[in-house]
Amino acid sequence: MSPDDRDHDDPEDTDVRERIEQEADRAVEQFDEGIVDLLAWVLDTETRARIYVHLRQHPESTSEEIAEGTGLYPSTVREALAALTDEEVVTRQKRESDGAGNNPYEYSAISPSDLVNTIVGDIQSELNTVFNLDDHIGGGETTLEPDDEPVTISVEDADDDPSDTDTDANKGADDVGAGEDEDDDV
Repeated sequence: MSPDDRDHDDPEDTDVRERIEQEADRAVEQFDEGIVDLLAWVLDTETRARIYVHLRQHPESTSEEIAEGTGLYPSTVREALAALTDEEVVTRQKRESDGAGNNPYEYSAISPSDLVNTIVGDIQSELNTVFNLDDHIGGGETTLEPDDEPVTISVEDADDDPSDTDTDANKGADDVGAGEDEDDDV
């Protein structure tokens, strides 16, 4: 039997491919659910998390488009959008149209790094409250001044300053071999 005579659609090969595709789909679905769970923690509810994800994927969407894309009730979407807009997690602007009809608002979500920056202050404050619990209940000695905070959280965007990528191990790497030319002349 020559290699050309073999059936390229061997049932065993197809079965293996199907199982791999199913496992890949399952992994992606679990990853997506994990992201939504994390965002639900950050944004307080799964509804708000789903709206945020939809807006990251489809910026400048109307509340109606968001409701269709997420499968949520339009009234639920409008209520969540109002809160997210107040919290500056979502921005809104009037959609431009040439017609004489009503121009609906279109919404866009802030970047994930901006979202993290908005919650860092809240988390830092809560951690400091826990660490300073004795001060709050009046029970313990404290050496901290009112402005001192035991916990400080700093978040930097990876794109902020590319020059920060130099490490001590990389510094001077350009100098390697710098003196070799002098030794060759001797």
